[in-house]
Amino acid sequence: MKNAAPLIEFPIPAENVSLAGLLSATGDAFRLQVIRALAQDSFSVSELCAIFGMRQSALSHHLKVLIDAGLLSRKKEMTTTFYRRALPKGSLATLHQEILLRVDEETLSSAEQAGVARIQQQRECNSLAFFKGNLSRFRQQQELIAPWQDYSEVTLQLLDRNRDRRLNRIVEIGVGEGWLLPALHERAASVVALDLSEAMLAQAQAFAGHLPHVEFVQGSTSQIIENSNKAGAVIANMVLHHTPDPRQMLVEASQLLAANGHLIVSELCAHDQAWAREHCGDLWLGFAPEQLQAWAEEAGLHASASVFIAQRNGFQIQIHQFEKTTTSASEESI
Repeated sequence: MKNAAPLIEFPIPAENVSLAGLLSATGDAFRLQVIRALAQDSFSVSELCAIFGMRQSALSHHLKVLIDAGLLSRKKEMTTTFYRRALPKGSLATLHQEILLRVDEETLSSAEQAGVARIQQQRECNSLAFFKGNLSRFRQQQELIAPWQDYSEVTLQLLDRNRDRRLNRIVEIGVGEGWLLPALHERAASVVALDLSEAMLAQAQAFAGHLPHVEFVQGSTSQIIENSNKAGAVIANMVLHHTPDPRQMLVEASQLLAANGHLIVSELCAHDQAWAREHCGDLWLGFAPEQLQAWAEEAGLHASASVFIAQRNGFQIQIHQFEKTTTSASEESI
């Protein structure tokens, strides 16, 4: 098993991208649809073929044009190459960003949206199947990558950083085995322990079910938004890389927060250890810090603190605290 896990990013587009190349690449309606589809996710060639109903040979040509124009980046994970939007850089960055804004003003067709939903559903099923079949060894495998103590301690420090009183409500997304629940219970009048996995939630309940003000909920963030009081804090530790749509999860986490509430996210920095997919059920091989921060800003969250922890095994942990900056008259006090 490989242990070294250098901090990596998708290849940066070449700086010598020409204006003509950029405009030519975006002059094709289908290529704009590809860019649009990659607004919230990264997809493999086969996944994009399924979304658009196109042969791989034809789609690959369009992807090459978009890469050469600096609009897409690609990253190979074992035998699969994933594509995502490139971050605007260089002398054409302003134009590049404006193009993305215009592209996002329109939506994918209903058929294409359904294709994206099917892929995300399959990813979610793969993740749930992993947890169901590997519960007994999940803790050991997860600890190989990022020991729980390393990020849980910082999580609590960030939670206490700007807190002068007990919070009304804390939501922990992806509660896992529930190790953090006693500490959260001390800091809030009520705690919601949320997990998609029935087996994981059962373990959490066995560990922390004696706590009087902890509610155990099987489901996703989208399912509890309408029926949940606003929270003073939402915690998501090592959850996003198991999530089919991490960007949307940040949006939903923001919707769970009261005005001036805080979201604390612990995640792996981007790495190239593909074995984590098989052994830990990871859907994503970590994230670039600027990607998480950009998604958070889109969700109305402002970064207030970031901590990075290097691991002896080469992995790096990033822990971010975000504050909800958008307000609504209907939002409750934290």
